Amino acid sequence: MIRFENIGKSYDGHRVIDGLNLHVARGEFVVLIGASGSGKSTVLKMINRLEPHDCGRILFDGREIYDFEPRALRLRMGYAIQSVGLFPHWSVARNIATVPHMLGWSQPKISGRVDELLRLFDLDLEQYRTRYPHQLSGGQQQRVGVARALAGDPDVIWLDEPFGALDPVTRAALQSELKRIHQLSGKTIVMVTHDIDEALQLATRIVVIDRGTVLQVATPLELLTRPANSFVADFLGRSDMGIKLLSLRRASDLVRSQAATLGASLPSSASVREAISAMALHQVASVNVLDAAGVHLGVLHASDVFTALGAVHA
Repeated sequence: MIRFENIGKSYDGHRVIDGLNLHVARGEFVVLIGASGSGKSTVLKMINRLEPHDCGRILFDGREIYDFEPRALRLRMGYAIQSVGLFPHWSVARNIATVPHMLGWSQPKISGRVDELLRLFDLDLEQYRTRYPHQLSGGQQQRVGVARALAGDPDVIWLDEPFGALDPVTRAALQSELKRIHQLSGKTIVMVTHDIDEALQLATRIVVIDRGTVLQVATPLELLTRPANSFVADFLGRSDMGIKLLSLRRASDLVRSQAATLGASLPSSASVREAISAMALHQVASVNVLDAAGVHLGVLHASDVFTALGAVHA
């Protein structure tokens, strides 16, 4: 889908991207992480020619990006950024419809797409269609921003720190929403963040960048269990690597089929990390696990969690 071949980029003689080679396959959710100034946002902007590269090639859907007319290239991509960038004097519906209008869609098709996306993001049609950005909370604005990025049915969506300015509760809710939408839509997503927990939750693969150089490309599990070097291990956080591993497993993955016990219950969608937290809070060694309908599935035991962790590191 997107391929970087030996890409270099300099500003005022200072190399910010050096020998970048990366392939993003169709349908992947790739997250670029690194410290501030590592070059991750520059990589993102080079995909649609907002930033030119000095050497190498970037291929989009098999073609060099400079073979595309810039507007045609950018209309095949959706964007959402931290500052949202909604047009303040346009309604929610008109903001979402920006790219479909530019693509020349018919009004009925545009209206149907707006309604489809509002439903997808759990925004009531009658309540939100005619509202303006200043009438929305920060989380609602971000929902509309990502909906706008999806509106033209783009081939790829790129997200630059889209949830960075939100409070932790809203941020966690939108992360779950974005993961759900990726699973439903199958879209190719490339995202930049400096938040390792966000990357671990969302990505199918993570790209660790430092000073313009790719240090490791791996799945979340591979990254945690086999960091490429000490920098990657330190960036991930050596002291709580085990806790991060627990966030990658669902409680339902380790459940025992047995009758309910007295004490806490959690939904099957909860992570093992959340289950261990609940056990510590209630001072118990196991929790009940319930399916989406609230029906008892079985019991998760702390001992099974530690056994599973040991197997990962074996």
